[in-house]
Amino acid sequence: MDTFEIETKRRSYADSRFIDCGGFRVHYRMLGTGKPPFIVLLHGSFLSIRSWSKVMRPLSEESTVLAFDRPAFGLTSRPVPSKNNEARYSPEAQSDLIVNLMGMLGIDRAVLVGNSTGGTLALLTALRHPARVRGIVLAGAMIYSGYATSEVPAFMKPLMKAMTPLFSRLMKSLITKLFDKNIRGFWHVKERLSDETLAAFRGDLMIGDWSRGFWELFLETHHLRLDERLKTLSLPSLVVTGEHDLTVKTEESFRLARELPGAELLVIPDCAHLPQEEAPEAFARGVQAFVRRIG
Repeated sequence: MDTFEIETKRRSYADSRFIDCGGFRVHYRMLGTGKPPFIVLLHGSFLSIRSWSKVMRPLSEESTVLAFDRPAFGLTSRPVPSKNNEARYSPEAQSDLIVNLMGMLGIDRAVLVGNSTGGTLALLTALRHPARVRGIVLAGAMIYSGYATSEVPAFMKPLMKAMTPLFSRLMKSLITKLFDKNIRGFWHVKERLSDETLAAFRGDLMIGDWSRGFWELFLETHHLRLDERLKTLSLPSLVVTGEHDLTVKTEESFRLARELPGAELLVIPDCAHLPQEEAPEAFARGVQAFVRRIG
């Protein structure tokens, strides 16, 4: 048993489950009635399934709730892509993984709830697989900045791939150094993030050869042009922003609510980029009310 497997076993929840999907060994949890409506929770970068721990149970009172660790994060495996391995880290591949995982777990259609880069993937999945999505909840979603608009120049990719060992080590050093400061920046009231929870998030990320998985994800980053594509979406949508979000500024969420056809807007006070962490009761109520409204 290698280091990753040992750490995965040690850090698993009592109800943790694992399934092979899209070339990954995906870590997931499911709570609730086992019947529709279904909710799928998509966490942001540098975080894990842990980010939903305060809202999963309340949401599961009226729904079946699925949360899983995205590729490169948490207890989901981090294979190196190859000719013999279908694992891919691109946004499109992650979108396909979401709907394939749903299908394997008996979920035909679901409300996708995405936070930060998870919101990017929720919107992308709704655009690419609209028949599988009942609605979307976008909380501090990166649509006009960050992950959705970043791009590794095509002419640099061959060189960067050739120098993967070096760049991977540099990225590991940088993330390790800045991790605590970066995560604390997601909170409005820093004292609400305990040292124990911060250490748990760090431990969820830094398992095995974790930097290699993140490097593969970074290499596949490209401009998704969601600002142009979102105007074609006709699914029910709820845009959520923390009143004090500085990671994805509230103005971006206001813009998203204006430009996404028929979108509702929910501003949650006294919190920042992770309303499900800082204001879990208000967040859960907002999502539950949205799910009820769309039937």
